Formats: sequence, structure tokens, C-alpha cells
Amino acid sequence: MSTMQATTVKCPNCGRTNRVPAAAEGRPRCGHCKQPLPWMVDAGDDDFTEVAERADVPVVVDLWATWCGPCRMVSPALEKVATDLAGRIKLVKVDIDKNPRLSQRFEVQAVPTLLVLDQGETVARQAGAAPAPALRQWVEQSITAREG
Repeated sequence: MSTMQATTVKCPNCGRTNRVPAAAEGRPRCGHCKQPLPWMVDAGDDDFTEVAERADVPVVVDLWATWCGPCRMVSPALEKVATDLAGRIKLVKVDIDKNPRLSQRFEVQAVPTLLVLDQGETVARQAGAAPAPALRQWVEQSITAREG
């Protein structure tokens, strides 16, 4: 199941709506004010490599399920983190029920399972929901440790 498509994102800086592709080189910027845009996309078994593993920026992967209450709680927190860290990370959401190969590959035993990938390599992993400030700290520590 391919989920490759562009999404529309409202620029947190100027409020303009921009189309952001699921996979692209570089980092998305607002066509109007040129500020970094939050990069939040869905991916599946068929397009995960192109969308997540080939990204130029660290990728936060949210492995979730529609029936999961904590997943519904963590989703807005992850979107806030992606907005706060616009230009530094990409958020890729994967519905494990629709994408069993990815669920199996990442050995998902609980949802949500969160990963940080850098050039396709898993550099951090955690299971369970957390508030936005804790998620942001985890993501920043994961990408800073990798940079340093």
C-alpha cells in the first residue's frame, strides 16, 4: 500500500498554506517567508525506504494503531515537537495494522513505539506515550548525541 503524496502544512511563522512532499531532498521551507516548515507525513510498507530512510534529516517514526488510546494522545504531542523542531526533523507516521512488514521489521510489541532514524539507522527507541516536553527532550538528545 503506497501512501506517497504531498500534504498541506500551515506555516507556523506566516500562516500561509504550503504543499510538502512525502519524500524530497533537503528540508521544506515556506514558499512565502522561507522559514522551515514542519515535515509530517504518513508512510507504509511500500514507500518507507524512500520517505523515511533516505531523508536528509533525522526522522522520528511513530508506529501506531487506530485502536490505541495512548497513540491518539501522543499524536498531537509529536506534531507539536515536529512543529517546534521544523527544519531539524521529519515525523513519519506508520499505522502498524495496515503495514505489517514494518511492524515485524521493527519488532513492535507495544504501541506507540517511537524511533529516531538517522540515514536509515535506528539511533533511539522508546515505547509508550509521553507529553510533548518529554518527547522533545528525547528527540533532541537522540539527534544531538548522533551529531556529536
